[in-house]
Amino acid sequence: MPLSAGDEREKRRRGFRRGHRGEWLAAWALRLKGFRILETRYRTRLGEIDLIARRGDLVAIVEVKARTSVVAAMDAVGPAAQRRIEAATDLWLARQRDHARLSIRFDLVAVLPRRWPVHVQGAWRSRNLDPI
Repeated sequence: MPLSAGDEREKRRRGFRRGHRGEWLAAWALRLKGFRILETRYRTRLGEIDLIARRGDLVAIVEVKARTSVVAAMDAVGPAAQRRIEAATDLWLARQRDHARLSIRFDLVAVLPRRWPVHVQGAWRSRNLDPI
C-alpha cells in the first residue's frame, strides 16, 4: 500500500532528525578523541560534507551514517557519494590558507542503535588527493 503525502513527509522528517542527531553524536565522539570540529553540514554546489574535523595538521572529512551495523554504514557510501564528498573537499581545501601542510583523510562515523558511534578511519582513499 503506497504511503500518503503526509506519511511520506513524516517519514522524511524523522530521517532528517535522525541524521542531525547522528551528526551531533558523531561530532561529540570526535571531540572526545581530540578533534576540533571546523564545519558541520558544509554545503557546496558539488556536494556536502557532514563534518570536517581537525587534530593538528590532520583534517578528517567525515561522512556520518545512522545504520544498524558498521557494514551497512560502509555500504551506504558508494563511489558516487565518495566522488561528491571529494569534490566538496577540493573546494573547502582551496579556501584554506594552510592547505599545503594539511593531511586529508576520509573517515566514516557509523551511528548504531544503542551504541557509542564507531569511527572508521580512512574509510576510503581519494583518487584525486593521493600523492604522486
